[in-house]
Amino acid sequence: MALPFPEIKKKLGFGCMRFPMKDGEVDLEQVCRMTDLFIERGFNYFDTAHGYIGGRSEKALKHCLTSRHPRESYLLADKLSEGYFKTQKDISVVLDEQLEICGVDYFDFYLMHAQNRNNYKHYQECNAYETSLELKAKGKLRHVGLSFHDKAAFLDQILTDHPQMEFVQLQFNYLDYEDDGVEGRKCYEVCCKHGKPVVVMEPVKGGRLVNLTKAAKSLLEDLDNGSCASYAIRFAAGFENVAVVLSGMSNMAQMEDNLSYMENFKPLNDKEQETVKKVCAILRSQNQVPCTACKYCVDGCPKKIQIPDVLACLNLRRQLKYAGDKYREATANGGKASDCIKCGKCEKVCPQHLPIRELLAETAVELE
Repeated sequence: MALPFPEIKKKLGFGCMRFPMKDGEVDLEQVCRMTDLFIERGFNYFDTAHGYIGGRSEKALKHCLTSRHPRESYLLADKLSEGYFKTQKDISVVLDEQLEICGVDYFDFYLMHAQNRNNYKHYQECNAYETSLELKAKGKLRHVGLSFHDKAAFLDQILTDHPQMEFVQLQFNYLDYEDDGVEGRKCYEVCCKHGKPVVVMEPVKGGRLVNLTKAAKSLLEDLDNGSCASYAIRFAAGFENVAVVLSGMSNMAQMEDNLSYMENFKPLNDKEQETVKKVCAILRSQNQVPCTACKYCVDGCPKKIQIPDVLACLNLRRQLKYAGDKYREATANGGKASDCIKCGKCEKVCPQHLPIRELLAETAVELE
């Protein structure tokens, strides 16, 4: 098994998809303070993508990170996303644009973004994997890998096709570990088989493992006063082949909480492991929609439906039997669930492969 990258100082990474917002823009002042504290405490891994926060994430990193800290003090990961290239020639153009926006000469880690059986063909036809290795040879990239949202057998195929890939970014958390849809454990085992270190995304499943029901939360509260997030992130970080766990921190309080238990990281003990299994059992019994609120589905929606917010209301309805006020808030600045024209654009980009059109129809019946 390959050892995780030694240049990653600690096992917590700053996921830059959920920066704090203020008046519709990234709260740069708060992100600067969060970035400074993150580096001051010995952490150094930052993860972004061209489309995060509508293109604002990379720009915010230039303002808050790369223009304010020495290049050797941080590691920066970025991604080649499907919607930004049509031909092989486009790839180097996109990369140069990303480097310029971020204010750096190279990326430490570069990923073929959100690989699955629907978009892999496009990356293959454009020789994206081979081109990324050529760009690495030119010094623009240090490590090349992929992020993945599909079944373990397909991941095995990709890593067999492209053994030069150096790492894999996986959705990995204690709820998805034995989930038949995500196959967290099986995907992790495929990475170990191929000797690829793992970067973990969605360790708290878009907040679902933080915003727990009262019954599930009480189980964790009976432990040693850790936050709900701490048990989820420590679960993922405890695996030997995990190089770093990304946390999409949205405010200074989340940052301070994460640093408090990851600065001197300790894996979950046996009692904590048993408790998170019990939490899983409760969550699986609730028939919740496993949306992680990544918002990939929102930009392309012709009816401007805030799909993650709407589906969160459906989950709330299933928990509490009432979610009318929250639903009115979720649809105040966008379309209602019943406005869906079933174009399917949302489902094509959903990393969780959710039947969004069906779920929106159900939401309309339940909440309108």
